[in-house]
Amino acid sequence: MSDTVESFPLFPLGLVLLPQERLPLHIFEDRYRTMIGQCLEAGTDFGIVWLSDDGLKEIGCSASIDRVLERFEDGRMNILVEGTTPFRLLRRIEDLPYPAGDVELLDDLEDGDPEAAAAARARYADLVERVTDERPEADVLDDLDAYGMAATLDVAADAKQSLLEQRSEKDRLEQLEQLFASALERIKLVEKAAERSQGNGSMSS
Repeated sequence: MSDTVESFPLFPLGLVLLPQERLPLHIFEDRYRTMIGQCLEAGTDFGIVWLSDDGLKEIGCSASIDRVLERFEDGRMNILVEGTTPFRLLRRIEDLPYPAGDVELLDDLEDGDPEAAAAARARYADLVERVTDERPEADVLDDLDAYGMAATLDVAADAKQSLLEQRSEKDRLEQLEQLFASALERIKLVEKAAERSQGNGSMSS
């Protein structure tokens, strides 16, 4: 049975945090200064939930404060957080000095699939090599699950939210393989367009 956490601090943002993803945050509003201050004092996590154009999403990701990068005299701070556990927002809490809610921590319902993992890692390696000219080492790839791969790339918020909502590692891997394949195709199309543009602009004597 999944664990439930009552009055869990929440940080609605215009982005999606994934487990294993590291994210710098600038804390400046009074309510979030209070929230982060309490989390630091108690050594507890808070939740990041995507505040999209369609409203606040139901599924978010808990964030562990890795360290405080900088403190300012006026109380603002820069922190580095790391995504840990997906959760479902069950109920909003309105009587605290910062946003909060009762949440259910979510587990996967099924394990990953070796074939799906191999396919996604191969496509991931292809994409990284295309962008950086360096292919990830095999031992590095073997340690990456779906969240680990997505956390290192610039994935659109809606795609990241879909990954976060999946309770199957196999489904996440298959979704990522398609995302990586599409990204590779887009890169190829851009490169071909650039080559054609250069060709059209060339002058013959």
